[in-house]
This record gives sequence, C-alpha cells and structure tokens, in this order.
Amino acid sequence: MGRSFGYLWWSTGASNLADGVLKVGAPLLAVSMTRSPGLVSLVAAAGTLPWLALALHAGALADRADRRRIMVAANLARSVVLAAAALGACLGLLNLWLLVAAVLLAGVCEVFADLTAQSVLPMTVARQDLTRANGRVSTAQMIGNDFVGAPVAGLLVVALPAAVFGAPALLYAAAGLLLLGMRGTYRAGGPASARRPLRREIAEALRYLWSHRVLRSLAITAGLLNLANSAYFAVFVLWAVGDGSPMGLEPGRYGLMTVAFAAGAVLGSLLSGRACALFGEVRTLIGAWLASSLLLLVPVAVPSAWALYPVAVLWGITGAAGNVLVISTRQRLIPDALLGRVNSAYRLVGMGGMPLGAALGGLVAEVAGIGAVLVGATAVCLAAVALVWRALSDRISGALTSEPTLSDISRSR
Repeated sequence: MGRSFGYLWWSTGASNLADGVLKVGAPLLAVSMTRSPGLVSLVAAAGTLPWLALALHAGALADRADRRRIMVAANLARSVVLAAAALGACLGLLNLWLLVAAVLLAGVCEVFADLTAQSVLPMTVARQDLTRANGRVSTAQMIGNDFVGAPVAGLLVVALPAAVFGAPALLYAAAGLLLLGMRGTYRAGGPASARRPLRREIAEALRYLWSHRVLRSLAITAGLLNLANSAYFAVFVLWAVGDGSPMGLEPGRYGLMTVAFAAGAVLGSLLSGRACALFGEVRTLIGAWLASSLLLLVPVAVPSAWALYPVAVLWGITGAAGNVLVISTRQRLIPDALLGRVNSAYRLVGMGGMPLGAALGGLVAEVAGIGAVLVGATAVCLAAVALVWRALSDRISGALTSEPTLSDISRSR
C-alpha cells in the first residue's frame, strides 16, 4: 500500500474524528433543548435523510468525475457549513432548528464523501490487499468516530457548545487538504460514459444490484438492520442520559460508551480477516450480525452502565467485522466502472431506511414508550439475520469450495 493510500487513510481519520464529535455532540445538544423523543429523533433523521435522497446521484457522479476531487469538494463544503453553524452558536442563535439544519447539510456532503471514498480505495491498493486496507480504514474510522470524537463531544457540549460545530469544521477542512497529496487521476469512466444520460447510468446500477443474488440479499438485510438500529439509537440517548432515564448517565459517561464501542471496533477491524480464515466468510458475517442483534436486548434487561460498557465493546467487535467483510466483498464483486453507482444503489437500500427508522423510533416512543422501541428494533434485526442466513445457505451447496466465500456463492448455480 503506497503513498496515495496513506493520504486517503489520514484524511479518513480526520474526517471521522469530525464525524464522531458531530454524531455524539448533536444529540446531546438536542437533549439539552428538549426531552421529546420525536424532536430528538429529528436530529438522527436529518443526518441520514440525504442518503435516501442523494445516494444514487452521488454514486453516478463518482463514476463520471475524478473521485479525489469529489471528496475534496465535499469535505470543504461541510467545513463551511459547520463553520457557519458555529458562528451562529457564538452569536446566541443556537436552537433545535439550527442544529437540525446543520446536521442535514453536513449529511448531504457526507453522502458524496463517503460513497466516493469506498469507490476510490480500490484504485489505491491491489485487489489482494482490499480486506487489509479496509481493515485499516475501518480502524481509523472507529478511532476517530468513537474512541476520540465521542468523549471530546461530551466535554464540548458542557464547556463550549459552539465547538461541537467549530471543531468538526476544522477537521473536515484538514481532511480535504490531505487528499490533495494523492497523485494521479482517479476517474473510472471515460468521455463516452460522461455523455450518457444520468438516469440511464443509475438504472444500469439498479439492474446490476437486483440481478446479483448475493449483493441483493446483503443489501436488503443491511437495510432492515440499519432501519431497526436507527430507530433504536435515535431514542437510546433518552434511555441512557438524564436524571429521569433508566440508566441516569451524565453526558460525559454517555460519551464513554462510544469509546468502549470504538475499542471493540478497532479489535473487530483488525481481526476480521483472521476470523474469516478460521470460520469462513459466511459464518463470520452471519455470526457477527446475529450477536450484534442479540446484544441490543442487554441495555433493556440490565439498564446499568456497568453492563452497557462491555456490551458496547462487543457491539464494536461484531459491527466492524461484518462491515469490513461486506465492503471488501462489494469491492471485489463490482466492476470498477460500476463501483460508484452500484455502491450507491446498495447503500440506498442499506441506509435509505435510516431516516425512516429514526422518525419511526421517535413516533413509537411517544406512543408506546422507549422500551417498546428498543425491543421492537431487536426483533426486526433478528428477523433480518434469519432472512439473509436462509438466502445464503440456499447457495452454499452449489459453491465452488468446501468452505465457500461470498464470492464463491455468487458464482455458484
């Protein structure tokens, strides 16, 4: 792995440190303004709604234009958005609607940055190094997002709320500038593809995803898991933080939960390749998703910080291992000229339900209580894992090896 991957890796670390501050800081700011589950869930919905609206177009752009330039522009744009929000907070204009607007606009930029990053990575390393490279990227993401960013966010909310926007603004600017160190051109399509109608290119990606049985099964399962987890964590902050909550955590201690998650995620990212070698790709993926789903019940049954922190570590291990495996599989299976568009179609299915889940979680919590959301979301996750296990196990008997990989299953008849 060479110099270009190094710059991409450092940029990923900086941008995900910013993500971590914003991801934890924004809900904590919301909780300080209102205790309404519906209003708090708007913050989570605003951060994920752009995936539903823009994922397909972002993927098509990644296959048309220079992928590095798209990432630079997206990072600098969200830096400007959050700098403006920080200025508004300094002037005493901070309220729930400014918070939602800032998170929404930053989410728009995130769609273009994140989708393009997954498409540009295979252009910086050899195919045989994809799992190792994705493991390193995932480690940087978790360290920045949760291990460092989360506790910093907890401190900033109390000490200087405007810095919840200002610190990410500086980090996103640094991430964009680091990408300028990557040498060469990172354009997948040629001039002919650039002249094709955008609608036709998007339709081509959707057909490819739907006709590919492994990618289709994984995308549908990821969509259900993300919808349920989005509903769960949109209101989980109300279950965990505040004097009236079942756990009664302070904001700083809530940030420590994400530190525990990040510690597990780093371990899961680094060990994902070894786990696949020991147990096989299919067993590793299904086992990770199943364990992660069952662990959602623990904070409901045992609403204690001492139970929450070990569970957060296990959430990190299982989530990161499954994520590295699925991303590497997509990068191996999808042709480079289609990678941006099919990745975007996959993530539209996989992440498009997140704003719906967040909004649904808030509505159900208003009517039936937060506990009902947490238990219901767990049930949806378990059903989703059962569906993908059935879909993949039906293909294993026709795979090419005695210990099949997901790529083998996709080639079996």
